[in-house]
Amino acid sequence: MLYLVIKALLSGAIVAAVSEIARRYPGWGGLVASLPLTSLLAMLWLFRDTRDAERVAELSMGAFWFILPSLPMFAVLPALLRSGFGFWASMAIVIVGTLALYAVWFWAAPRIGIKL
Repeated sequence: MLYLVIKALLSGAIVAAVSEIARRYPGWGGLVASLPLTSLLAMLWLFRDTRDAERVAELSMGAFWFILPSLPMFAVLPALLRSGFGFWASMAIVIVGTLALYAVWFWAAPRIGIKL
């Protein structure tokens, strides 16, 4: 149980650090947010828990393939905000859009030979 708490605290601290950096220096916050820290931590935790390199490799490829449907969010959100949409409306649109792209990706990927 302590191990789970440590994982949660460390992972949460990274999110908090990104938001604090972004508050002061948006560009640097974007850089830190773009780092695959969550993925790297998940891979470290998974390997530590299982000692299974193949599972880590599968997690890594899954993360790679699921980055693709999430990328449009990073272009659409600023476009919506700059065109006058409110913050919450913009967030709702990009979240729903990203979920829709994930659903399409779940359907399309196996049909083009990608194992998710």
